[in-house]
Amino acid sequence: MTNKELQAFDKKIKVLHLIKSLGRGGAEKLIPETALVHNQSQFEFHCIYFYHQENNITDELEKAGIKVHLIPSSNLGLFFQVKKVRHFIQSNEIDIIHAHLPWAGILARSVGNTLSIPIVYTEHNTWERYNKLSYWGNRISFKKQDVAIAVSNEVALSMSLNSIWDPYQRGGRMKLKVIQNGVNTDVFNRTGTQESKSKTIQGTVEKKAAGNNHQVSSLGRTLRMDLNIPENAAIIGIVAVFRSQKRLWLWVEVALEILTQNPTTHFILVGDGEWRERIVTKINKAGKSGNFHLVGVQKNVIPYLSLMDIYLSTSEFEGLPIAMLEAMSCEVPVVATSAGGIGEVIQQGIQGYLTEIEAWEKLSNYCIDLLQNPDLLHKMRLAARARVIEQFSMKRMVDELEQVYLEVLR
Repeated sequence: MTNKELQAFDKKIKVLHLIKSLGRGGAEKLIPETALVHNQSQFEFHCIYFYHQENNITDELEKAGIKVHLIPSSNLGLFFQVKKVRHFIQSNEIDIIHAHLPWAGILARSVGNTLSIPIVYTEHNTWERYNKLSYWGNRISFKKQDVAIAVSNEVALSMSLNSIWDPYQRGGRMKLKVIQNGVNTDVFNRTGTQESKSKTIQGTVEKKAAGNNHQVSSLGRTLRMDLNIPENAAIIGIVAVFRSQKRLWLWVEVALEILTQNPTTHFILVGDGEWRERIVTKINKAGKSGNFHLVGVQKNVIPYLSLMDIYLSTSEFEGLPIAMLEAMSCEVPVVATSAGGIGEVIQQGIQGYLTEIEAWEKLSNYCIDLLQNPDLLHKMRLAARARVIEQFSMKRMVDELEQVYLEVLR
């Protein structure tokens, strides 16, 4: 959206984000991250959420200039919050509702039945992955909105196929648009470069040129010491909510296979969730607890991403994972299953390696080969960041969002 187009409005455009909860998932994190890039002299952002949990990101939204409001509710209780949300919209003269994920989407459409207000909905996953109640509630109400945004082409295809019984009509209210997730590449940046020598998993090698490999900054060295990771050990990691879709039990199996060939490798898992105890048990049974570091939920993941040599993902399904894009922006190549939008980002052999979702066993070989080839690893580091800058920047994402906002207001 150009400044001229924005200036056509004589007041700030008020956008209300609706989302069920504010945990540390990718959908939730995008709300403050996009707000920081929006022109807040032209936009005012509010957010209503309904389920409060520990380690949420309300403080991050507030620091981003978003006014946060909690209306306590369960999933089914959302249907009884329509009047409260409608009253909030009228009292605060909201211009646009932007809902995220099925439950908030269903609520937004219910509110919109009695209010003349544009509704934008962002879908972060394929419909086949939702439970039946979420699926049918989403499907039945889906056309009662102005724009449906898909975070990847696969998500867009899923939306189209699942609403084929109610086809999109020329001139109809709802439009479907793909806006791929983005990352603020100015913020997500690796913390330092090395000027002399670098040790790889194979031993010590002389650098071919100054700056050819990365060293950990003073913060990174302190973090290595805190985690008891040797200075020259290779590190493979992930940032994730520990839930079933991530298949972290397979992640650990891949890591254990890597250790059979590269016993000095260390593994960092940033996050938490229902699978934590089972993962810890699996690691302890293998007798490799010294090589694994479960550091819990971290508000600032950049120091951890900056330690990583490889970002490893074993997901069964995805939309377009923000954490992976953040890792790439920090010059971390990716070895992953081609779940969801991952296959739309990673070009095989350029920014990393992909396998089919059920061929996850091959991930260990790709990691081993990459760790044993420092020149290729360096080349992929640079290619990963370049890919994000060129195609997945937050600036590009926000420009596309603002264009959607302008279109629905027209």
